[in-house]
Amino acid sequence: MSVDASDHTVAIVDDDDLFRESLGGNLENEGFSVLHFDNGADALSAFNEGTAVDLVLLDWKMPEMNGIEVLRQLRADDHAVPVIFLTVLSDQIYEEAALLGGAIDFVEKSRSFAILLKRIELALSGSADAKTQPRHADAQIRIGDLDLNADGKHARWQGQEVDLTIGEFDIVEALARRAGDNLSYRDIYDIVRGQGFVAGHGEDGYRQNVRTFIKRVRRKFRDVDAAFDAIENYPGFGYRWGGERGQD
Repeated sequence: MSVDASDHTVAIVDDDDLFRESLGGNLENEGFSVLHFDNGADALSAFNEGTAVDLVLLDWKMPEMNGIEVLRQLRADDHAVPVIFLTVLSDQIYEEAALLGGAIDFVEKSRSFAILLKRIELALSGSADAKTQPRHADAQIRIGDLDLNADGKHARWQGQEVDLTIGEFDIVEALARRAGDNLSYRDIYDIVRGQGFVAGHGEDGYRQNVRTFIKRVRRKFRDVDAAFDAIENYPGFGYRWGGERGQD
């Protein structure tokens, strides 16, 4: 799907004035409208006051409120706008934290503008596709002790709320809708990142990211029920929802 830049507004949240000015200029040359914020608090205030954007490019290392704190507050305030982290940090631990927190991508600042532009186009294409897809008629999903509200992105296990991020909820929903069937590592990764992204080292490097996603989801369910074992591993392939009680 092609993206018409003139239809989209991008917010850059970064305390580096020169970087923000340079990147904003490049985006405007491509046709995007650009909003600039030099700190997370001002960006959050603007969004909460009704400022609408289609994508947020978010720096991690900012004073007072860092990027992951901004992202968490953004999601806590029920803003579902796609977020791409754009940062000098390259360790996998930061990428995993960003994705688990609800970001859709993680790009190093050293990458070329052409690569970033492609990531932006993919993110906006995925967001537009999601908006045009019909909602499931069965917004309420109940399987054994699991109760999902697909519209509100709320999960309950044995009647207790499970505090999942948007990405984590999407993984659980996909597994639950295909309960008993195997979902591949690639399928699960694409749910969080969108199709076509490459991650980690080697052709199958994304698998470690998926294992991290699943590990965190399981831990959150086990915070509610220590005996939780409904997410089964299918060795070498992926995972499946085993029903009310599965084998780990």
